[in-house]
Amino acid sequence: MTRKPTSIDEYLSGLSADKRAALESLRASIRAAAPRAEECISYQLPAFRLEGKLLVAFAAAAKHCSFYPCSATIVAAFEDQLRNYETSRGTIRFPADKPLPAGLVRRIVKARIAENAG
Repeated sequence: MTRKPTSIDEYLSGLSADKRAALESLRASIRAAAPRAEECISYQLPAFRLEGKLLVAFAAAAKHCSFYPCSATIVAAFEDQLRNYETSRGTIRFPADKPLPAGLVRRIVKARIAENAG
């Protein structure tokens, strides 16, 4: 993408079909877990904000997709469930053809909501 996206739809429109599908699925899982969260672009990434606080974000890279719970604590808390994915502080990377399970995404988002509320 040559210019900064202004919406998640705009961000996704510039991706290959496989990455767009993987991230649309991720987006739907996030919405299901946090229906009151608002979509936004934060640091040039598609993101969700709840009650004015950044909740989660996601992105596509050259060789993978990423889900950003924006919390090293949350990534560590789900370490066992994420053992089949590459992780680092606050980031979960996955191949477009092996998207994160919707149930896992929902649990992570719910944990982030609780973390932000606390």
